[in-house]
Amino acid sequence: MSINVTGKIEHKDIGVGTWALVADSGETYELQDVPDELQQSNLNVKVQGEVLEDVMTTAMIGPVLQVQSFEVMD
Repeated sequence: MSINVTGKIEHKDIGVGTWALVADSGETYELQDVPDELQQSNLNVKVQGEVLEDVMTTAMIGPVLQVQSFEVMD
């Protein structure tokens, strides 16, 4: 399912570490295929991506969101 999510990028120190998007709604998405430009904590963004239903991760912090495109917000 493709979605648009607005929120803040965070780095989670779980296992080897992972990048997450904490949505304005409060939900946390674990990001997959994170572009270098998104690997900055506290970055406000709008991300379009695909929620992957058939993926398990070591962090397991929320639904896995495969990044397809993004926009940095002010």
